[in-house]
Amino acid sequence: MGEGHEPRPLRALLSGSALDSQVFLARHGQTAYNHEGRFQGQQQIPLDETGRAQALELAERAVPYGFAALWCSPLLRARETADAVAARIGLEPIEDARLMETDAGDWTNRSFAEVRAESEQLFDRFVAADPGFAFPGGESFAEQEVRVEAALAEVERGPLPALVVCHGMVIRAAIYVRSGKGATMFKRVPNAAIVPLDPREADQADLGSGAATMPS
Repeated sequence: MGEGHEPRPLRALLSGSALDSQVFLARHGQTAYNHEGRFQGQQQIPLDETGRAQALELAERAVPYGFAALWCSPLLRARETADAVAARIGLEPIEDARLMETDAGDWTNRSFAEVRAESEQLFDRFVAADPGFAFPGGESFAEQEVRVEAALAEVERGPLPALVVCHGMVIRAAIYVRSGKGATMFKRVPNAAIVPLDPREADQADLGSGAATMPS
């Protein structure tokens, strides 16, 4: 796992807890880029061996929710994760490009350490999920928030409950917007975590056994 990506203290979902959320967000399984600490942005990066195991674990944890719909980002790491869930719960994933990870622009393929050494203040704003952050030559968090919220509004108009397999910064964007743009939680969550879309229930996330690698 990349340096400095220790999990934040979050309360695991209690067995039998009642949740009002009808939409849940799942982060994809781990990739080599997550493990190495490298920006993958919107590249088609597959799951690594650990990520494939996490996807299978996520599939088992998804069963009790009784999902009626399964959505996903079309990026390979999310689609492979969604396919593992689909095989277990019998739903066909619906791809939506608005659920893709942030376009990392000029930072794509570069290591966190390299970027930090070159642009420490800007990198720190990324790590802190500063709402005003924008990737050099890429997408801003504000731009991502608009497309993510539009996608989730469409998810909510469809069959529920729904699982959305996506990315770490997509989860950040969703929770930030739904909280009235005042949330500080869930800037990063473990790979294969399940997070309720309702910010009031976000601390009841089902984190699984994955590590909280930096979204990239």
